[in-house]
Formats: sequence, structure tokens, C-alpha cells
Amino acid sequence: MTAITDTVTRPKARGPIAQSIGDSLVVTKRNLIRMSRIPEMVIFGLIQPVMFVILFTYVFGGSMQIGNSTDPDVYKNFLMAGIFAQTVTFATAGAGAGIADDMHKGLIDRFRSLPMARGAVLTGRTLADLVQTALTLTVLALVALLVGWRPGYAAPTNFGKIMAGFGLLLLLGYAFTWIGALIGLSVRTPEAATSGGLIWLFPVTFISNAFVDSSNLPGWLQPIAEWNPFSATVQACRKLFGDPGLSPSDAWPMQYPVWASLIYSFLIIVLFRTLSVRKYRSATA
Repeated sequence: MTAITDTVTRPKARGPIAQSIGDSLVVTKRNLIRMSRIPEMVIFGLIQPVMFVILFTYVFGGSMQIGNSTDPDVYKNFLMAGIFAQTVTFATAGAGAGIADDMHKGLIDRFRSLPMARGAVLTGRTLADLVQTALTLTVLALVALLVGWRPGYAAPTNFGKIMAGFGLLLLLGYAFTWIGALIGLSVRTPEAATSGGLIWLFPVTFISNAFVDSSNLPGWLQPIAEWNPFSATVQACRKLFGDPGLSPSDAWPMQYPVWASLIYSFLIIVLFRTLSVRKYRSATA
């Protein structure tokens, strides 16, 4: 009689880095599928920035002075980098609300029972939000072109520089979603996460060079605006897009905006990812 031995194939053990990446991608896919099944989330996320473009362009365009010009076309091309940056940072509120909703519904507790990397839940969520932000930014750029934004309006540029500018915007947006993640883990309800995610964004985006020339701000506000990470990315995008209205400030972030934007974004990611993962572990312990 021949003995039949069943051979069980066990999955190969993965290193911690490979497991973290794999688990993060699985959670990212889960969040993207969820977003696709709730299309109104994407639609409403597109409507707000489009409204900002139209309102700022046609309501304030003729009353703003950029340099020595009040030409609406100059302000239109000055404005777009600020609108793009505001759009990617406002995704912070959605990230915080999504994580708070998962916490509130007990989904995070179910993830805890699985043999997965601790930071994968948060990383997967932020990566999914980054995909949605990229989609929003693409639509917004098309709308900007329709209303008259023209890269290279004030200085020569090229396709590579334009793509680099959008890359900096997405990096800033990804960095800010980690701030949203920390907020979402620190509150009890999605509503509180939404409010908490927006409250601090308004001073960050408006005390900047996004919508007005920072040299027109009160003297004590100018240094705050010039050293604002948000302003560095806006200045970098204007430089890469060839837009008018580059700040003439001697502040280091305004003189070297591309480097400043990269440094600020990476520092925010490192700091707030560390704090978020630590908060996640304590919140689900």
C-alpha cells in the first residue's frame, strides 16, 4: 500500500520592508475600490476647486495688482499655482475623515487581527488619497487651461518643468495627508476630523503668496508667509510653470523654492508619519 503524503506549500516569509510595501498596496487597492463605489466623493472633490478657479479668476481678477499690473490675464496666470496648491492640501480633511470613519466603524480593529504591518493601514489610506488628488489636479489643470492659464506666460518653460511642478504639488499634498491622518486618529468622529482638518488649513493657505503678492501683507505677516511651506511650493510652481508674480523676497525659501519645497515636504512626511503610526498603535492597543 502506497502512502500518499499531502504537501502543503507555505508562502515564503517576507522581510519587514517587503511585507510593509505589500500590505500597504493591498490597503491602497481596498480604498480605491471603495472610492470607485462612492462616485459622489470624487465628484464633490472636483467641484470645489473648479469653483475656486472660476470665482477667483472672474470675481477678483480685475482688482488684484501683481507687480505693476492689474491686467486680469496676469492675475489669472499668477493665481493658478496657488489654487493648485490649495487643492492638494485641502485633501487633508478627506484623509482625516476617512481614517476617523474607519476607526468609528471598528474597521481598524479588524485590520489589527490580521498579520499585517502596523503602518500599512495608514500608508494605504494616504496613497489612495494621493491617487484621488492626482485625478483632481488633472481635471483642475484642464479647467485652468480653459479659463486662460498658459504655462510660460511670464518666463520660458518646458514640459519637464511643468511635470516637475505638478510633482511638487502631489508631494506636498501627500505630506499634508499625514497631518490629516494624525487628526483622524486623534478625534472621535468623522465630522470632528473634517472640521479639525480644515480649521488650520485656512491660515496656512491664506497667509501665503498663493492669492496675493506677499509683499503686500502687513510687515509682521510677511516673514510668516515667506517661510510657510505652502508658500515655498507655490513659489516653486510659479518658477517651473513660468508664471508671473514670483516673490522678490530675500528669504531662503523664496530664493530656492524648489529645494525648500522638497525639504519641507519630506520633513512633514517623516515627522507626521512617525507620529501617526505611534498614535495608531496606542489607539488600537
